[in-house]
Amino acid sequence: MAEKKARLASAIAKEDVDRPPVTLWRHNFLREWSAGDLADETIGLYRRFDWDLIKLNPRWSYLPEAWGNTYEPPTEQRFQAEVSRVVREARDLDAIEPADRNHPALREQLDALHRVVNEVGDEVDVIHTVFSPLAVVGLIAGGIGPPLVSYAEENPSGLERALGAVCATISAHIQDALDRGAAGFFFAPLQWTSLDICNASLYERFGRPYDLQVLETAREAKFNALHVCGNEIGMERFLDYPVDLLSWDDSGKGNPSLVEVAGKTDRAVMGGIPHKRIHKMNFPELLSSVEESVGQLETGFVLAGGCAVGALLEDAYMRGVRDLADKL
Repeated sequence: MAEKKARLASAIAKEDVDRPPVTLWRHNFLREWSAGDLADETIGLYRRFDWDLIKLNPRWSYLPEAWGNTYEPPTEQRFQAEVSRVVREARDLDAIEPADRNHPALREQLDALHRVVNEVGDEVDVIHTVFSPLAVVGLIAGGIGPPLVSYAEENPSGLERALGAVCATISAHIQDALDRGAAGFFFAPLQWTSLDICNASLYERFGRPYDLQVLETAREAKFNALHVCGNEIGMERFLDYPVDLLSWDDSGKGNPSLVEVAGKTDRAVMGGIPHKRIHKMNFPELLSSVEESVGQLETGFVLAGGCAVGALLEDAYMRGVRDLADKL
């Protein structure tokens, strides 16, 4: 087994490692609109910074595009702007059907994945990013939180039907990604996992059951990661999810530390890099912060950001994170 793959597998299994596996991901908003650009950007970052894991980091709109939402590609380093959406009121949820698994937006991501795996997949594991059914329906409806929270009250049965349709499409896309060499999946419900955005009872009804259906489809993968996004995440709700890695912003408000979660689960944990403030830190400050996050953990963790680092984060900081792994 290649060195990077063996290191990651050992860390996930909580076995001895020579050093913790390390990775970061960031957006390049200008290079996310074709398979070739996304693949080249991904491979370039891997080659420059010697990561132990590649997370294919797509534009966030690729899944809602499959249902007909449209977006304006950016001309500078910022998120794309929505042009139109298919769900504009609660009753529109009734019309949501499974999307074509061969929609150009989905094929584009699969093509990018295939290119990356063909180029470097013998060296390093490549995981594909998929969003949860609730996250996708939220984006189809125009956001995270509102307006879908109010739609859930107005048309709960319509939302459940839409979630089922989206779940079927994501599950098919996961199988297509496995066929193209994905080692696993970075499953991201976006900020719906924040109790500031979505209360626990709403998530229990409209989030968790569909999360578990999608993750069941992904079980045949080599490994999978759950990314619990935002502040005040109530992490205990997710400790039984069938994944191998738990990823979250351990420096976020109201969120547990890596050490806290590691003591409550047999899953490996992923984080430790303060992605929101790394650009304000010098190397000794960053090292001190990471050492505090990691505590006495010697294995069972992947050093990574709590989410994507800034699109304009200087390469020196990316290199600093890689070098830092050798000091732990």
